[in-house]
Amino acid sequence: MAITLTHPASAITLTLPDALSWADEYTWSPVEQTKTYTTTGALLIEEGVKQAGRPITLEGSEDRTWCTRALVDQLHAWANTPGMVLVLTLRGVAHQVTWDHERGALQGLPVLFYADGSIASDDWYVPTLRFIQL
Repeated sequence: MAITLTHPASAITLTLPDALSWADEYTWSPVEQTKTYTTTGALLIEEGVKQAGRPITLEGSEDRTWCTRALVDQLHAWANTPGMVLVLTLRGVAHQVTWDHERGALQGLPVLFYADGSIASDDWYVPTLRFIQL
């Protein structure tokens, strides 16, 4: 199943490598909890459900997940556009997301290092994309 990232305003859809790993899928909980003690020493627990803010980190690896420099360049341009809202389709489910700049929105590391004049748009990179679900 393809992982896609769509910019609804321009109707441009990028196909991401299908072997990206959703690294933080089970590290986030929608339940927020605070515990405090009252002046009598009783424990007060308050809970609520978060309405947004789930992090979605898609990580590549050197041994299975590569994409071209051209794709990283396009993702970089999108990541450097403030307030951009995208639709990430992951495992057949559409998620409305924005880049998580606080955690370093995008990382693209070359699989092989070339001399400066030898870099081409079809060189292979290992991507990491960090989003916040809206």
